[in-house]
Amino acid sequence: MFRMPPEWAPHERTWMAWPVPNTTFGPGELARSRRAWAAVARAVRRFEPVTMVVPPGGTEEARALLGPEVELVERRLDDAWMRDIGPTFVTDGTRLAAVDWVFNGWGAQEWASWTHDAAIAREVAALAGVPVHPSPLTNEGGGIHVDGEGTVLLTETVQLGPERNPGWTRERVEAEIHARLGTTKAIWLRRGLTADYPPHGYGTLGHVDIVAAFAAPGVIVAHTQPDPTHPDHGPCQENVAFLRAQTDARGRPVEVVEVPAPTAVRTEDGGWADYSYINHYLCNGAVILCAFDDPRDEEAAAVFRALHPGREVVLVDARTLFAGGGGIHCVTQQQPAPAWLRP
Repeated sequence: MFRMPPEWAPHERTWMAWPVPNTTFGPGELARSRRAWAAVARAVRRFEPVTMVVPPGGTEEARALLGPEVELVERRLDDAWMRDIGPTFVTDGTRLAAVDWVFNGWGAQEWASWTHDAAIAREVAALAGVPVHPSPLTNEGGGIHVDGEGTVLLTETVQLGPERNPGWTRERVEAEIHARLGTTKAIWLRRGLTADYPPHGYGTLGHVDIVAAFAAPGVIVAHTQPDPTHPDHGPCQENVAFLRAQTDARGRPVEVVEVPAPTAVRTEDGGWADYSYINHYLCNGAVILCAFDDPRDEEAAAVFRALHPGREVVLVDARTLFAGGGGIHCVTQQQPAPAWLRP
């Protein structure tokens, strides 16, 4: 049986995709975005190999920012969010495989294009030398989070949204998720953060990886918004209360660790900020954590140091990433070591 390992399991490498000109990365933002992506890649490369997918002819320019240690491969791209366009790697303990979800531009949003990105999961699987497990479910890697012991976090507005899977029931979605990931229990959050929905920008319609994530079996880090003027204040309180009432696939009560949002509640353009420390990435020996030049950056770092003793917490400025619609977790995708096995 193939299973998706938890993010803290050993990795063989991290996959990323290079920003290309599109609606998200306009002429004024492309250079800045590439510097932001490069900062994440260089941080991760300190701890494990990184392969960056770059557009045809883009190797020389990317190399100048990424340095010599990041592997570059050329493939056609529409966007740069490898968590969502790339495959979800699974293992049976000896072999790796790649789940290829249907990708339709985060619910066929009007600003998105995905002709090339819909094929990137298969391209990455081929580069990794692993077989593809195609799924009929429209889904993205940012819409799932697993504990490695049978539990998966989902969001109702993603997998059950008519923009992705019209006509699919909760039972059908769960059956497909469990079959692909080797999970047995789904915990459904009602929705994501306000800025993740129209008309606020380049959102995903509610990805879970900005709201809640497993830190260990039975332990979930959850985004909270302390400012009562922010529209996420109430929904975050609801999420925490809901998660604390849950049990995982092994019947354990869920422990919830609240991680307050940065103090900034507005973005530079005046919109509601969805800045979140939950959108972090666990690589071999490190936590790559979003930073926002905010007083709460170090508070969040202390939380993650306590949760992941023995891992170095590396803060990387994520404000440019969030301006494009995501964070550090959204731009990375782990390729696990195949020998991992669920206890």
